Amino acid sequence: QVQLKESGGGLVQAGGSLRLSCAASGRTLSGYAMGWFRRAPGKEREFVATITWNGASSYADSVKGRFSISRDKARNTLYLQMNSLKPEDTAVYYCAADLGVPSSRRSEFWGQGTQVTVSS
Repeated sequence: QVQLKESGGGLVQAGGSLRLSCAASGRTLSGYAMGWFRRAPGKEREFVATITWNGASSYADSVKGRFSISRDKARNTLYLQMNSLKPEDTAVYYCAADLGVPSSRRSEFWGQGTQVTVSS
């Protein structure tokens, strides 16, 4: 079984930066794609970014050019660098892993989430 644990969330002013981490334990995620998703208050969980085992990444239009997803295979860790943060980025951020394409509705493994709050 795989456990995913997010960290790095917090309170930041608009225009600031945060770096989220997602550490996987239990076993290596060889071959798995991983992704970041978020749920804002009163909204459904939505896609933020994904990265394949081979390093191909994709982003939601709302974060393109501001967020960057990466992974360290040796450390079994996923990252999300978030720059130029906006109040609308406020949400609980979740990491996920799946042998296919992680989606907000279905992924094999999920973390418990980390809160990101952006003040105006």
